[in-house]
Amino acid sequence: MNRRYFTRLFSAIPLASINPVQASYSPLSTGNAVPPLAGDDRAYWLQTLLKVADPVLNALAKGQLKAIMPVESAPGQEASRRKVSYLEALGRTLAGMAPWLEHPAAGAEKAQQQAYAGLARQAITNAVNPQSPDFMNFTQGGQPLVDAAFLAHGLLRAPTQLWQQLDKETQVRLVEALKSTRTIKPGYTNWLLFSAMVEAALLKFTGEGDEMRMDYAIKQHQVWYKGDGAYGDGPDFHWDYYNSYVIQPMLLDVLQTLVRAKKADQSLYDLLLARAQRYALIQERLIGPDGSFAAFGRSLAYRCGAFQLLAQVTLQNQLPPDLTGAQVRSALTAVIHRTMDAPGTFDAKGWLQIGLCGHQPSIGETYISTGSLYLCSEAFLPLGLAANDPFWTAPAEDWTAKKIWSGQDVKADHAIKG
Repeated sequence: MNRRYFTRLFSAIPLASINPVQASYSPLSTGNAVPPLAGDDRAYWLQTLLKVADPVLNALAKGQLKAIMPVESAPGQEASRRKVSYLEALGRTLAGMAPWLEHPAAGAEKAQQQAYAGLARQAITNAVNPQSPDFMNFTQGGQPLVDAAFLAHGLLRAPTQLWQQLDKETQVRLVEALKSTRTIKPGYTNWLLFSAMVEAALLKFTGEGDEMRMDYAIKQHQVWYKGDGAYGDGPDFHWDYYNSYVIQPMLLDVLQTLVRAKKADQSLYDLLLARAQRYALIQERLIGPDGSFAAFGRSLAYRCGAFQLLAQVTLQNQLPPDLTGAQVRSALTAVIHRTMDAPGTFDAKGWLQIGLCGHQPSIGETYISTGSLYLCSEAFLPLGLAANDPFWTAPAEDWTAKKIWSGQDVKADHAIKG
């Protein structure tokens, strides 16, 4: 049934090719879009996102991910990382790609969207099918909880495309896979939010989720709030980008799921959103005039994924008043160029390699492997905004650092209370 469906789907779409697992990757190989014009930020963003996602979704949809995907890792870690890297690649790719898959596109972009949505659903189907060569590990070790949470986040961001259009058997298997992660005890850190995110997806799609796991994660992060828009990673504050990689995006979406289910108060969400808006403003100011940003803290190999929170607040039309969509688009475009265009970012077959700006293996910690790197897709969340949204159509604007370091006058910055 699946083979016949995909044969009909692909024959109906005028794509030059839908197989990116090849010696070299052409960013136009997956659709009939034209090369982006100078200044066409949306076309560049989509081209880059599809370049990232192509190898993962195509290989997994064919049941070939474990056979094809390389597992680059720190010395001595490859064997252990092979047990978890494939779910990392799936969960993180879909968490970032989901908003684009969900929004109603038009024209050539619609054809691409339909093709990739089909690939994504088949990828999920294979990942949870015990008979598939790409059946994934959701229970062995601690890492599967992390990436089940990223997968759950993708489901919440694209409920129509990534949940409702799955066949019933796959839905049952997916629910079982998410529930199976309950055997993994999260650390007393941002990991509480991984358990909470899994439960939020279960609540959304089955009507039943463990409210205690969600409530505990939310309350502990309130305790760990350090002020001026930043949370500790557990009781301690860390100079890294985990407020954006994990903490604030998941905190907001877990709580929003509870609010919509009438199991939490809107006033609490509004408080956490105000903090997130402050952190988004800080993130925009961290982007240098050339699109670089301070390389501190762990997990730098997630590249532009460091700006997930800024991207999510943009997607949800919740930017703080001092930021315009155009300046955020311009800033994030610069970051994506700096972190994704450098030689060595991809290997010869199109797979991501460890690094922040090019191939820099020593940047990868022992928990980093090829699948981990697909968290970079989280920077592309605003592709879930329509192509005619002012975020995309407004003329480019200088962002804060570019204004300051070119001598332009800017407003003073101040901390928030609460």
